[in-house]
Order: sequence, then structure tokens, then C-alpha cells
Amino acid sequence: MSRYRLQPSPAQEAVLLEHCGHARFVWNLAVEQHAHWRPGRKSAPGFAEQCRQLTQARGEFAWLRAGSIIVQQQALKDFAQAMANFFGGTHRRPTWRRRGQGEGFRIVAVKAGDVRRLSRHVGEVKVPKVGWVRFRWSRALPEGVKSCRVTRDAAGRWHVAFAAIPEPIPAPGTGGVVGVDRGVAVSAALSTGELLHAPALRDAEKARLLRLLRRLARAERGSHRRGRVKVAIARLKARERDRRRDWVEKTSTDLARRFGVIAVEDLKIANMVRSAKGTIDAPGRSVRQKAGLNRGILAAGWGRLVARLEQKAPGRVVKINPAYTSQRCSACGIVDRQARESQASFRCRSCGYAGNADVNAARNIAHAAGHAVSARGGPPLGEPTNREPQRDLLLMG
Repeated sequence: MSRYRLQPSPAQEAVLLEHCGHARFVWNLAVEQHAHWRPGRKSAPGFAEQCRQLTQARGEFAWLRAGSIIVQQQALKDFAQAMANFFGGTHRRPTWRRRGQGEGFRIVAVKAGDVRRLSRHVGEVKVPKVGWVRFRWSRALPEGVKSCRVTRDAAGRWHVAFAAIPEPIPAPGTGGVVGVDRGVAVSAALSTGELLHAPALRDAEKARLLRLLRRLARAERGSHRRGRVKVAIARLKARERDRRRDWVEKTSTDLARRFGVIAVEDLKIANMVRSAKGTIDAPGRSVRQKAGLNRGILAAGWGRLVARLEQKAPGRVVKINPAYTSQRCSACGIVDRQARESQASFRCRSCGYAGNADVNAARNIAHAAGHAVSARGGPPLGEPTNREPQRDLLLMG
């Protein structure tokens, strides 16, 4: 998705909010229909049947008929795709949407004339029932755009994202293999010795966030003051999220351009960030420490970094079993849990190798990736494939 900052006028913003409300209403009705299903009952309606029901509802209710049929039908289409993802085992079951959270809608059948450029940094996109809405032309528009999605985040910012599949970044052809060890103190350590840190809020911004959270706790629910504080908190968190996304994009692009094979640990991040509070009968231990660790893992952008690497360098990302990568010496291969003296220090008691613990783990990951690539027939870089000796060739000469 190529996302751009949308700049609607106050009148256009009011209509965009109506579109978001219609899309949310239709989505929640679809969720309610599927939640009503029980074993033995008739199956819940599919996309085609829901579209027929939507047509009947638009004929009965003027406020729904005043909205865009494209926006409302695409909300049903998104729900159908969400249910398919749920039954496919890749996503959770779709849930209710609340006002102010995940606001947005999708537009299809975007033509070449529906997007135009006004100046160097200003463009316009045509939105049904709204007209031409300006956006900041921050990068070249992808070719062959057929649909777009308009979203509004918790900070009140509008964006338009055009769906397009970009071309993958070509391999450099050098055959280089790099190991990437993801951590909390160091977001990404490379086998080359580089230590990369995901940006976060500055000290002054962290102090302001803490003050706002305390003010939010004292504010009365439903008051205008509480709403203003929530918007201020959302703006700070959006700033941190934007910095992390920018770091992920730049880091993944740099790795895809510099190395032919990128090795990462096959981590189950969803299991790692589960809460440790337990139940009433079996309460967890060190709950606050585990919560802090979970926040650190999410702030480091582990999952997004690997996802973008797989999209930019398809077929060149190798996932390695994470067992013993932080306890193994990259010089002699001895596994010793006491060799890691601290979070950042590693000293092998067998060969005397000493260095950064995260870099040592990254080198183990790169070494394991080299073995994995050789075992399956050579790296995907155009090099000769390992084959069994051919009997006819051995008999020649």
C-alpha cells in the first residue's frame, strides 16, 4: 500500500465520517449475523445474500441510502475476506468495530482520471459523494491502481492508501549472507557487527506522555476534557509509530539491497507477547516485568521488520530455529549457557572468544542459514546446485 496524507476540508471531513459510520454499521450487522449462528441452525448469509439485504435496507432507510453503495458493499466484501482468513487459520474472528477505532472505508473501480496531480506536492483523489479531496503527493503514484482505502487514525489524521504490488528489490549478486538477531535493548544486531535501534519517543515526549496518562486517569468519562487528552495521547503514540515504521522501511530496504540471503530467527511473537497474569486460581509471576518485556518486543517492530523483508526480498529470507543461538559460541560452536555474562557481553570459556552477545547470536544465525541453504541445493543466487554424482559421467574417460 502506498499511503498518502489526506487533507480534506471541514465539509469533506463530515461526509468522510458519514462514510466511515456507514461502513462500520454494515460491518457490525454482518458480525451480528454470523454471531447468531449455532450448530443446527441455517448457515449465516454469504456476501451475495448480504448484498441483496443491503439493497433492501437502502430502500427502507433514507440515511443509509444517502451514503455510497460502493463504500457499503466493500465493507461487506472486507468482512467476507476477514471470515475467509479466519477459517484459513491466519487471522482471528472478525469482531465489532467501535467509533474512533479503525475508522475507514475502501473504494474500488478507481480509474486513471480519478487521481490527478495539481502541483509538485499536492494531488487530488475523487471520493464518491465527496468529490475531489486533496492529498500530499509525497512519492510517485504506483501504476495500475484499481482501488484505494481512506482511513482515519486515533490522532484525527486522514490517509489514502492505493493498493499496488511493488516490484521486489533485486539481489546484489554478491552471495552475501547476513544474520539478524532481534532483541529489546538492541532492536536488530547484524552478523556484520552493526547494532540497529528502532527510534522511540524522546525523554521530553515520554515525560509529556506520562503527564497526559495521569491527566486521563483523573478526567471524567464522557467529558470534553477527557476527549482532548485522548487525542493528545494518540498524537504522541502516532508520532512514535510513524518513526518505527520509517525505521523498518529503511532498514528492510537496506538489507535487501546489500545482502543476497537474510537469515532471521523463526520466532513465535504472538506467543512471546502473551500476558503472564494467569487466572484467579493460578495467578502468574512477575506480571509487571513480563508486561514491560511485551511492550519492548512490540516497540522493536520484530514482526513488521521480517514481514517487510519477505515482501521486498521474496525467496531470500531464511528462518532459522532459534534454539541455542544466544548460548552458542560463533567461533568454536560450543554451547554454554554461562558464556553470556550479561545482556551485551559474551565470553566463551572454551576458546576465549569475547564480543557482543547480540552480534554473536547474529553470526550463529548466519552460519545456520549457510548450512540450511547448502542442504537444500545451493543458495538462490544463481550458483550451481549440489547434485549426486552421475554414474555415466564417472564411467567416462
